[in-house]
Amino acid sequence: MLSKKARFTFATAIIGSMIAITGCSGGNQSASTEKSAQKPAASTPAGKKVINISLKADPPSLDPSQSNALVDRQVQNSIYDKLFDLDKGGKIVPVLVDSYEVSPDGKVYTFKLKTGIKFHDGTEFNADAVKFNIERDKADNSRRKNEMNFVQKVDVVDPQTVKIELSEPFSPFISILTDRSGMMVSPEAVKKYGDDYLNHPVGTGAYVFVEHVNGDHVTLKKNENYWNGKVKIDELNYKVFTNGTAAVQNLKSGQLDFIDEVPTKEIKGLDNNPTAKVVAKAGMAYQGFYLNTKQEPFTNKYLRQAVNKAVDRDAFIKVVLDGYGTPANSPFGPGNLAYGDSDKVEKPNKQEIKDLLAKGGKPDGFSFKLQIGTSPVNEQFGAVIQNMLKPYGIQVELEKIEFGTMLENGANHKFQALQLGWSGRPDPDQSFFDFVVTGQPNNYAAISNPELDKLAKQARVELDPAKRKGIYDQAMEIVHDESEYVHIYHDFNRFGVSKKVTGFEYIPDGIIHTQKLDKK
Repeated sequence: MLSKKARFTFATAIIGSMIAITGCSGGNQSASTEKSAQKPAASTPAGKKVINISLKADPPSLDPSQSNALVDRQVQNSIYDKLFDLDKGGKIVPVLVDSYEVSPDGKVYTFKLKTGIKFHDGTEFNADAVKFNIERDKADNSRRKNEMNFVQKVDVVDPQTVKIELSEPFSPFISILTDRSGMMVSPEAVKKYGDDYLNHPVGTGAYVFVEHVNGDHVTLKKNENYWNGKVKIDELNYKVFTNGTAAVQNLKSGQLDFIDEVPTKEIKGLDNNPTAKVVAKAGMAYQGFYLNTKQEPFTNKYLRQAVNKAVDRDAFIKVVLDGYGTPANSPFGPGNLAYGDSDKVEKPNKQEIKDLLAKGGKPDGFSFKLQIGTSPVNEQFGAVIQNMLKPYGIQVELEKIEFGTMLENGANHKFQALQLGWSGRPDPDQSFFDFVVTGQPNNYAAISNPELDKLAKQARVELDPAKRKGIYDQAMEIVHDESEYVHIYHDFNRFGVSKKVTGFEYIPDGIIHTQKLDKK
């Protein structure tokens, strides 16, 4: 049996700078109401420690099996513990798992679980709960179904031991368990609330769910009996601020303690602020927009290529991000196993773009609608794309859409172009497979290429890192040719933090981890 150290060492982070619209299980900016941005925080009872955290959108779902947005994960990580997680160096570490072994063929995982842990409802966390969660995530109605597709059988060996058999080797398996597939929900709560479980989430985490007022806030209280150390904060309030500038103002005034994403143009104003600071470090995300291969005009590959090549990444980053970004031409940035020449991008070549338009039968250009979020920074994103494409006769009409609707439109392919990004994951598979393989849930552009499907599947069963890298290189040649997504830049995570807050530890997954937080 191989130890965890023998097989699973994952890259830490993708460099970049994130403006707005990470969707698809990533972060986002939506058209949620801005009630929180307009009203002061409620008074705090004497002696009660409260941390107020702004979210750039309202969390669509607090049920890990149904969740598909980064803002969900911001809240979920306080409610749920996971089987595994990332440390501050981006390394995968066990959490609810005490130790584990992997069979030499990479198909059998045996987890020894930590003991004495209970869910918020008082029920036991044990091997039966792990079996329940994994089988629930495999269900047809789960958004985790594809991540758990390789799981063939789950056996409870004893109350603290679970054995998971895969149908074939699956390199990203442990990495997947650092995210929502690894979040353990209470089986009894799911049975009790059924489809309404998302409004009654129950985990083993540091904080217990209190309420979710749609479009306004989510409130959690501390878990008095948390198994992994004393929780020092009495209450967490996640407040919806779709206007990043308003969030910064509230951080400066003390109404907020954290901002999940500081607008790049607000960073300098916080550099020497006496009450708050910016923590801006490399993350795993990328940003860009989809081109729907099933809707005109983007059924034509040459027109997709023309749009892709007409975007000047360096200029975009300078104008929109004030330089806080790295040009992207793939989902893989520095630090990722699959990163390499496939991420390099050239400056727009006018003649090349004109030739592509001619090949696509539109030598004088064409028009299309680009769906964007509703925040000012989303509008700026769209305006810059408009200006970059206009010289080639490509006219872009901007259509502002609420974030939840954008996700629905993506899943149902109801768009010509759609501005959504991805918050990234430690293993390349999780930023690739679901987005490019025929029929997969995040394949919003509806791309279908048999050779690409074949390579993506090979990459996830190959255990040798160097060989996996070679497979991804081949696959990216096809992705560039298909041009179903315009990668623009890799992100930085940009948190605004009150200087009253202590215990914050940056982790490159883009999540504000709250378990160790305290407040002066």
